[in-house]
Amino acid sequence: MRLFIQIKNNTPFEHPILEDNFIQAFPNLDMDNLPEEFAEFIRVPQPTMTPFQVCEGCTYERDGDIFKDVHHIKDMTETEKLDKIAEAYSNLPEGWSLNEETLQRIFPTKPESGNWIFDFEQNSWVENG
Repeated sequence: MRLFIQIKNNTPFEHPILEDNFIQAFPNLDMDNLPEEFAEFIRVPQPTMTPFQVCEGCTYERDGDIFKDVHHIKDMTETEKLDKIAEAYSNLPEGWSLNEETLQRIFPTKPESGNWIFDFEQNSWVENG
């Protein structure tokens, strides 16, 4: 499904419009030959971020004849990173460890022999069977 956006003073106005809604609102416009007060719009998904990045918003920017989303991603400061790591450690269950690069929790070490499953209620490995 195509999207369109209205342009005022060479700037996107309001939000993108779905093709069906655009046709209903502007039935006499040729969508393949738009006047300068309209442009096609392409939705760009927010990029995958690391745990130490934040999205400071999204703007609509021209790329040739179309407009698209531009996500403004910034890296956290060292202090913000350390605070986030400290918060992750404060919420870590006893016996677990933390990958400080991904903030992923790491299970306690599984016993080497036997058939074990992790019981989250007991927060420990229990023999299965």
